Amino acid sequence: MILTKDKSFYKSLILLAIPIALQNLITFAVTLADNVMVGTLADNAISGVYIGSQVQTLLQIYTAGIEGAMLILAAQYWGKRDTDSIKRIVAIGLRTALTSAVVISLACLVFPEPILSLFTDSNEVLALGVVYLRYTALSFLFFCATQGLIAAMRSVEKARIGMMVSLVSLVVNVSLNYILIFGKFGLPRLEVKGAAIATLISRICEFAVIFVYVFFIDKRLRFRVKDLFLKGGNLTRDFFKYGTPIMGGQLVWGVNMFSYSAIMGNLAYDGVITALSVAGTLNNLSYVVMNGMSGAVGIITGKTIGSGKTEKIREYAYTVQILFLGLGLVTGACVFLLRDPFISLYNISDAAILQSQKLINVLSCTIVGTCYQAACLFGLVKSGGDVSFVMKNDAIFVFLVVLPSALIASYLGAVPWVVFLCLKSDQILKCFVAAVKINRFKWMKNLTRKQT
Repeated sequence: MILTKDKSFYKSLILLAIPIALQNLITFAVTLADNVMVGTLADNAISGVYIGSQVQTLLQIYTAGIEGAMLILAAQYWGKRDTDSIKRIVAIGLRTALTSAVVISLACLVFPEPILSLFTDSNEVLALGVVYLRYTALSFLFFCATQGLIAAMRSVEKARIGMMVSLVSLVVNVSLNYILIFGKFGLPRLEVKGAAIATLISRICEFAVIFVYVFFIDKRLRFRVKDLFLKGGNLTRDFFKYGTPIMGGQLVWGVNMFSYSAIMGNLAYDGVITALSVAGTLNNLSYVVMNGMSGAVGIITGKTIGSGKTEKIREYAYTVQILFLGLGLVTGACVFLLRDPFISLYNISDAAILQSQKLINVLSCTIVGTCYQAACLFGLVKSGGDVSFVMKNDAIFVFLVVLPSALIASYLGAVPWVVFLCLKSDQILKCFVAAVKINRFKWMKNLTRKQT
């Protein structure tokens, strides 16, 4: 059987994927609004915002690891309808995320220049990046709390609230961007600082929305403020036993993102950082639907294994592979066709346009692999209980393939798109690993325990 005939799978996939994808799309629209509005200020402003947002990107990647640990365990307990255990898992995850946010925020407020100097040797770009980071660092605590609470709701199949939270963020951010960047309604023209302040305020607003919903409106999990202080017991050990590989894997990915920004940012070619920002934004747009469906696959996988219906997972796995390979081919074609219209949204130099075109050409190929391997390794293997495999796999590719090849290429004077291809090569190579791993079906593990 190549495609499952279980209609409930497709129904759950659609009902979960649509709100997650829409949330991602709205979140992307916030980033796009920042980029396009700041993009009218020319190359240095775009580059400054890009490097200034790198720490936030790292925090997002790390927080996604904590969310992943929460979701994998909580989704399996949701299969057993054990909401008491889910509350304890959410409390552990939130405490971990908030502690990390405080540490990273303080580091960024005290040492912004040394941190951002890793990404550029341009004093003008560095100065703008520091301005952006000083304000957005204040938003990290709100961001981590928001994402943790959204993950809690997703684990019990309440995914729509995440979409609503992101919609609030979009409206607030875009409105304030317009007012603060360009100095409208009698306010001063703040440019990059205005974009940073708009991001901070939008983070506070989205946190307020999810806080009210989770603690006062939701009737499925019924999480309350006092539950933040619940003792985890054996679940604390489970959270870090199964969550550490997930968070470790995200940190590996964060190091990869940091490194490739630093490698690309120090290439001796005009417009590279700007092109990296433009290509990265289009890449995030292409990732929207794929990420929503992959997240939905993960929830379905965890719930199905937690409820003991492992026989269903085999046919689901075959279906997922076919669906996401097809999705990858369509997405790659769309990225290539949207290349020039998307670049035209930016007021950038001819050199940056040329570099953007070449980087996006690379993305249109590698995104095919991203679609397939991300759904297989994250949606099935990791959510299916084999939490350490993905971290080991990522570490091997990042430290033995991606970064060494990119460093060698840059040292030999390769053009930016070749270095970029080296940095993205794992997206294709990991497909072969994913195909073998999935079809051996040794990754299905029930992580739940009976609570006393």
